[in-house]
Amino acid sequence: MTSGFGRLVVLVCAVLLLCAADGAEPPGYRMDDYRAPTPATLRGAIVLSTEQAHDAWEKHEAVFIDVLPQPPRPVGLPAATIWRPKPRDDIPGSIWLPDTGYGALAPVMEDYFERGLQQATDGKRDRPLIFYCLANCWMSWNAAKRALTLGFSHVAWYPEGTDGWAASGLPLEARTPLPRPQAAE
Repeated sequence: MTSGFGRLVVLVCAVLLLCAADGAEPPGYRMDDYRAPTPATLRGAIVLSTEQAHDAWEKHEAVFIDVLPQPPRPVGLPAATIWRPKPRDDIPGSIWLPDTGYGALAPVMEDYFERGLQQATDGKRDRPLIFYCLANCWMSWNAAKRALTLGFSHVAWYPEGTDGWAASGLPLEARTPLPRPQAAE
């Protein structure tokens, strides 16, 4: 026979699972397990479908910002060893600010992110920005949320990212990232 407390624990666990499954936004940044289902919303931002993102891209209405991480050169790799980072195919015309979608950023990376956005918008915090990464990737959600906290007022999040873009047969192009600060590598 289950006690009243046991039933309460089961009920609380069920409610928590339902809340997690409904895609509710967390109060802060996602701090781990970045490749997982994302919420359907981002408070303060517009959430775009592939069709909407493509329309904005065709009209040149916004700056597209990719935040997919870029693995650094492996530590301890001999200097004479040739190492090439994995190529990134991106939405044409995008700016790639790698490693800026983590939940917590070192101060040097926070500065890199803000300077990258300032450069991308010519210092106009009302210029529309569209953040993306891959499908089911919290990094773009975190980066869009971070841009809002920095005072950028026209922020959109494209949760399907390059996965959704490519699946729709839209063009991609090779991208190199905006150089990261030396201290972050």
